[in-house]
Amino acid sequence: MSFRIAFIGAGSIEFTRKLVADLLTVPEFDRVELAFTDINARNLEMVAELCRRDIAHNRRGARILATTDRREALRGARYVFCVVRVGGLEAFRTDVEIPLKYGVDQCVGDTLCAGGLMYAQRGIAALLEFCRDIRELAEPDCLLLNYANPMAMLTWAANVHGGVRCVGLCHGVQHGGHQIAEVLGIGREELSYVCAGINHQTWFVDVRARGRRVDGAELLAAFERHPVFSRTEKCRIDMLRRFGVYSTESNGHLSEYLMWYRKRPREIGRWCDLETWIHGETGGYLRVCQEGRDWFELEFKHGASGHPPLTYAVEHRSDEHGAFIIEALETGRAYRGHFNLPNGSAITNLPADAVIEGPGYVDRHGIHLTPVGELPLGCAAVCNQSVSVQRMGVRAAVTGDLLLLKQAMLLDPLVGAVCNPPEVWRMADEMLVAQAKWLPQYAGEIAAAKRRLKAEPEPTLKAAPGYRPSAAERARRARLADSRDRKVR
Repeated sequence: MSFRIAFIGAGSIEFTRKLVADLLTVPEFDRVELAFTDINARNLEMVAELCRRDIAHNRRGARILATTDRREALRGARYVFCVVRVGGLEAFRTDVEIPLKYGVDQCVGDTLCAGGLMYAQRGIAALLEFCRDIRELAEPDCLLLNYANPMAMLTWAANVHGGVRCVGLCHGVQHGGHQIAEVLGIGREELSYVCAGINHQTWFVDVRARGRRVDGAELLAAFERHPVFSRTEKCRIDMLRRFGVYSTESNGHLSEYLMWYRKRPREIGRWCDLETWIHGETGGYLRVCQEGRDWFELEFKHGASGHPPLTYAVEHRSDEHGAFIIEALETGRAYRGHFNLPNGSAITNLPADAVIEGPGYVDRHGIHLTPVGELPLGCAAVCNQSVSVQRMGVRAAVTGDLLLLKQAMLLDPLVGAVCNPPEVWRMADEMLVAQAKWLPQYAGEIAAAKRRLKAEPEPTLKAAPGYRPSAAERARRARLADSRDRKVR
């Protein structure tokens, strides 16, 4: 087979390289054309060099086009992967640090809460440009495979406002499945499940171990006695205790989508293990991304020649959905997974227009959601609260409606639990001004927001901007930095 697969944001080196390895494990894809595009020419050159070496090492016939011209990369593409972070770490830092001044303590800030909403405003502004180029230049009915966050809002915008067929892909379901298998003491291949909800608030509504149904009480007992997860997954375990089902999302992520676990700084340590970022460290993902950037600049300072090529083999293939979806569409070998798509009637007590995450399958005829029926009422209530925020966030990003954006922030569970309305209004203005260069749809609002910030008194800060890692985490970082320094030297 010969067709073009484009990657927007290909400078995400590890992720792009992994997706390419997954794709080229498929024998029929030996001669596909891979078109990489990114605004960072240095990262783009490096990932192209790494992937070309991998391809040569595995004797594949695939070709790589690397270009900073997005339209050139998208020309004639049958599939497009979106793996961008609009605004990079510069914008991401303001997603975390400005809300922290107002007491909104986020671990990640890329899906909901104040950070996730602003990330959506930047991402959707860029995504609609991507969609325009896809409509104009790619193959008819080109499929956009979105890995960028906030997953639900970007996928919603592409399907409804971008005029492009889009599926959102995340690996939270797979990771949660591995945890459940571990606490039940069975192999991953002995576990089956159905998950349903919205991205990062998806629930294991049907869990079966070796064909036997596992109820919430049994699963709760298994997690509570696990020597590691009982300490690192306290939010997820508490949600399991109170709602009867386990959440797919990591402890740190989940803690910032709800109004209960992060609203008082002194309680965060009760619910979040700060020794590893993903379990709930304040600003943890920003810190990891910053360290990753520093590692890249040191590790690749003298080129990629010191890094061994990857071996393309079935046993090394990751469990990311993207390559499996393309394989199913092109070869007819059916694939089952959990996908982010417009709901319709798949989950009957979530809105039809919402982008849900649910079970489905892929074959030559397309991607098909499997009907789920009703979520447990408590789980549906949690999701519906977030869906309302997402709907408002998408509409605000498309129209540049600042009032609607502020209302979305006010109605966000964690923001609303911490801030009063004047604080939310000021916080939104401050974030808007800080991120102005990535927000073309708000160009008419920036000057007024600056005037309001000058006219209004500074708020009494609820929390100093910065991060509060534990002593164990600080020691771990020091060991990691020392190890990297020795490796580079």
